[in-house]
Formats: sequence, C-alpha cells, structure tokens
Amino acid sequence: MTDLVPVLIDGIIYASYLFIIAVGLTLIYGVMKILNMAHGSLYALGAYVTATLVGAWFSHGLNPYGSFALPLLAAILVGLVAGPIIERGLLRFMYGNDEIVLILVTYALLLILEDLIKLVWGVESYSAYQPYGLLGTFEVAGLPYTKYDAILVGVAVSVGVALTWGLARTRQGKLLLAVIHDREVSAAMGINVQRVYLVTFTIGTILAALAGALIAPKVSVVPAMGVEVIVLAFAVVVIGGLGSLPGAALGALIVGLVGSAAVHYLPQVELFSIYLVMALVLIFRPKGLFSAAEARKI
Repeated sequence: MTDLVPVLIDGIIYASYLFIIAVGLTLIYGVMKILNMAHGSLYALGAYVTATLVGAWFSHGLNPYGSFALPLLAAILVGLVAGPIIERGLLRFMYGNDEIVLILVTYALLLILEDLIKLVWGVESYSAYQPYGLLGTFEVAGLPYTKYDAILVGVAVSVGVALTWGLARTRQGKLLLAVIHDREVSAAMGINVQRVYLVTFTIGTILAALAGALIAPKVSVVPAMGVEVIVLAFAVVVIGGLGSLPGAALGALIVGLVGSAAVHYLPQVELFSIYLVMALVLIFRPKGLFSAAEARKI
C-alpha cells in the first residue's frame, strides 16, 4: 500500500496537465470536427511565453509571488493572439472539407509553428523554475510534494468544473451544444456559427497554452516539446472519446496512472504501456469510453 501512494499521487499530477491540454483538443473537435495537430505547438508557445515572462519578472527583482499570475497571462496572450489568427486566417477557408484534409492542414501548421518558435527563441532550452519551489512542500505518507503540484491539480479541476457548468448552465454553452448536434439547423435558426467557431477555437488555444504555461516551471522548455505532448493528448481523447469532456477527464486519469505506474515499476515500457491501454480500449470501445451517439441524417 505504501508503494501505491506515490504512484497514485504522481499519476494524478501527471493527469492534471494532460487533462488541461486534452480538454481543449476535444472541445475543438466536438464543435468544429477538427483534430487539431497544431495543438501541441500552441502548448509549446504557452511554455515559451511563460519562460520569457518569468525570466523578465525575476530579472527585474519584482515580487516573486506575483509570478504565479504569469502562466495565466501567457495563456491568455497566446490564446487571444494565435487563436483568432489561425481560425480566421486559415481554418475558416477549410470548413466543409474532409476531416483528413483538415488534419493535414493543421499538421502543416504544426510544422510552421515549430519553425516559428525556433526562429523567435532559438534552439536553446529555457527555464522558468522559480515559481515551482516558491511555496515550499507538503508531505503525504511521509513523501514530500511541492505545493505547486497541488495548484496544478486544482487548476485542472477548476477548468473541468468551469467548462461543465458553462456548457450546461449558460446560454452561450447551450448554443454551442446546438452547433455540436447540428450546425446546419443551428445556422438556419439564426445562431452565428462562425462566431461560435472563433470563440471555441480561441478557448481551446487558451487551454493548450495554459497547459504549457503551467508545466513550464516543472520542465526545461525546449524545441519539439509540443510534438511530444500531442501524442499523449491524442491518446487521452481517443481513450475517452473524441468530443467528450468526461471522456477527456477519464482518459487523462487513465493515461496519468498508467504512465506513473510504468515509470515507477517498469520505466522502459512507459510509452508502450499507454499505447497498449489505448489499443485495449479501442478493441472493446472503438469510439472511446464516452463516445457520443452520432446523429443520422435521412
């Protein structure tokens, strides 16, 4: 039982940031039917902007506790700038095409953004470690964990609750659900589908950037970090079911716990273990654990 405690805690922490990035990916797919390959690059942009802001903040000797607002600021900046530019400048011309075409378009965008990141920040690694240890640690079963990790879990839970409440309890959320179920009828009823797409993609971009911004103090910010995480994000949404928020939460928890167990007990098969779980889920549930029923047009 003592050995299971670090596996469970590390798995929950791991699942938290996976959920934040995966829920943005599944939200975009659920509304726009775009499997956004560039989502990982938007995650990387959030990490790089955070590292830049944190470095500038501490180099100027400002209040260190104010640095906790920088990841959120970075995510909003990336989302409000990159989201509308990508959606209005590129994706809106692609609506109506086959999903494979949209995947290829977003893959090309991923390559462009990866080169753009190298052009702006170079190929050196960046660090934003200062906020990570600022609040100190706490103990669980005699094992030390940073309070920053607890904040990460809290943010993930807050994001999930906010999205669930927004979709179920607000007028905008219900309009978005209407577009998900039938965009043509929604447009005929007077819903501005183009605006829904813009807002959805911007929110998804903010969530991707937020995941990168929050993980930046824990890791080295390096080129191609977005390519690595998008594979895990795809595993999460495929296991949970494309377009499902509960599916993204359950998928993130499964991937997080499996990855944590593999790291503790058999680290050489960590990535393989995640793919194995995904394959087993797809054998019995080809559309994921929480796949929604698809409307049939006759």
